[in-house]
Amino acid sequence: MKTLRILFAALALGSTLAATAGEAEIRKNLAARVPMLANVDEVRKAPMPGLWEVRHGFDIFYTDEQGNYLIQGNLIDVQARKNLTEERVEKLSAVDFDKLPMKDAFKIVRGNGKRKLAVFEDPNCGYCKQFERELKTIDNVTVYLFLYPVLGPDSNVKSRDIWCSKDKAKTWTDWMTASVKPETGNCDAAALQRNVEFGRKYNITGTPTLIFTDGTRTPGAIPAAQIEKQLTAAN
Repeated sequence: MKTLRILFAALALGSTLAATAGEAEIRKNLAARVPMLANVDEVRKAPMPGLWEVRHGFDIFYTDEQGNYLIQGNLIDVQARKNLTEERVEKLSAVDFDKLPMKDAFKIVRGNGKRKLAVFEDPNCGYCKQFERELKTIDNVTVYLFLYPVLGPDSNVKSRDIWCSKDKAKTWTDWMTASVKPETGNCDAAALQRNVEFGRKYNITGTPTLIFTDGTRTPGAIPAAQIEKQLTAAN
């Protein structure tokens, strides 16, 4: 038994050393051949035998064990019918609802407010305005609204004016659903930049982006029926 344990330990060590050597060679070769991949975040074996995953931020590439070839695209498990690349990016960009920086959001409470939802939105986003009309029909929910000004300088101005208003929720809703322009505001609006930095860190690339309490993340102006369905599933 002792001999077997030693053998298994040696095999495991050999496998680890081989993987480390493979990672080092891939990093070295890709850095020399593809300047944008000079500082990749992670290199690891991919689910497909003989393939390695190379991660740069939230961008996923695949290569061989020498880094001679580079593939950009989705890796599909046709037997399980899963998009492995998509699942990997979703896992990397997952946001724990309880760890959201709520101090940088404002609340919109409807009904008893028992259900919870976080949304990242830009005040100049047409899809966000469409989404707000849908969201207005949802009852018994607390919406944590993160102003996410990513569509240009005017988005920063409007976000500041909304953030600095006395009643953020009303000012936001009036602008998004009735085009009532917010009055010029003047206050500490550092939260807006923190929201943008948070979004970049967690790959929030478009607005609106919804985050439910179970960690589910949904981009786009989804209809009220889908919002209700996901709220019910998450809360």
